[in-house]
Amino acid sequence: VQLQASGGGLVHAGGSERLSCAASGRIFRINGRTWYRQAPGQQRELVAAISIGGATNYADSVKGRFTISRDNAGNTWYLQMNSLKPEDTAVYYCAAKIWYYGGSTYEDFWGQGTQVTVSS
Repeated sequence: VQLQASGGGLVHAGGSERLSCAASGRIFRINGRTWYRQAPGQQRELVAAISIGGATNYADSVKGRFTISRDNAGNTWYLQMNSLKPEDTAVYYCAAKIWYYGGSTYEDFWGQGTQVTVSS
């Protein structure tokens, strides 16, 4: 099982960017699709999450600006980021709890991270 994050790059303040996370492999079920970010010198923080039932949760700092969603098959999820601010600059990671064929329960998987830099 692998998670592949894509998107990101250099964005001007006030701009938008969409990140994607594609899960691949012998996946039975995915739960807890999330996006985290880590800025230089700071701890990794949860940005957004979407549950298996579709409920969403956001960090206070991104509420109203970021939207997490998933495709119908559920193996790809997205983070739409609008009204970006310089303080949104970070490496963004996708993560999920995945139950794969041959496994006995959900396990944590992480993508490789993608850099988002917001210039002022």
